[in-house]
Amino acid sequence: MNTIAPPQPQAGAIRFQPTPVAGCFIVDPIRRGDGRGFFARAFCEAEFAAAGIESRFVQANNSLTRKPFTLRGLHYQLPPAAEVKLVRCLAGALFDVVADLRPDSPSHGQWFGAMLTAENRQMMLVPRGCAHGFLTMAPDTEALYLVSAPYAPAQERGLRWDDPFLSIEWPEEPAELSAKDAGWPAFDAGFHGTDQMRGLL
Repeated sequence: MNTIAPPQPQAGAIRFQPTPVAGCFIVDPIRRGDGRGFFARAFCEAEFAAAGIESRFVQANNSLTRKPFTLRGLHYQLPPAAEVKLVRCLAGALFDVVADLRPDSPSHGQWFGAMLTAENRQMMLVPRGCAHGFLTMAPDTEALYLVSAPYAPAQERGLRWDDPFLSIEWPEEPAELSAKDAGWPAFDAGFHGTDQMRGLL
C-alpha cells in the first residue's frame, strides 16, 4: 500500500527583527511562493518559544478604523494582567508605536514606531510593560492583534499620544481620537504604575 508522508514543518518560517525597545520585535513571516501566489506562517508556537518570545495568546481582537489619521492608544495593562500583543494590519496602513515604561529596562522611556501595512504583512510584538498605540494612515484600516491576557479594566492604563515624557514623533498629527484617549493624564509614575512593572523583562 502506498502512503504519503505528511508535510514537515519548514525551519525558519518567521523572522524576528529586534528593535531599539528591549523585547520588542518586528515579526516578519517569510513568504514562499510560486506562480499561484505565496504561503507564509504568521504564527508558530515553537518558533516563538525558541526565540524566547511569548507563545501563548488567549484572545484575538479585530478593529476597523474608518478615517485616516485616527489615533488609538496608547494603552497597556498593569500586572497581574500585563499583556503581550502581536499586532498586524489586515487592510490599509497604520503607524504602530511601542513605548517602554519598565523602570528596569535598558530602553525605559524610549519608543519605537513602524509602518504596518496590508502589503508588507509585518507584525509588531509588544512586550509586557510597554504601552501600545497606532495612527491610521489610510481609510478603512483594519488591525488584528493577539493578546496574552484577557482585558482587565481595573489594570488598564493609558498615555496621551503627545505626552512629553515620550515625545513620540508621529508621521501626522492625529485628526481624531476618542475622549478616553484624549483624557489620559500626563505621565505620573504613581498613576501609570511603573514600579509594578519591574521584572517584566
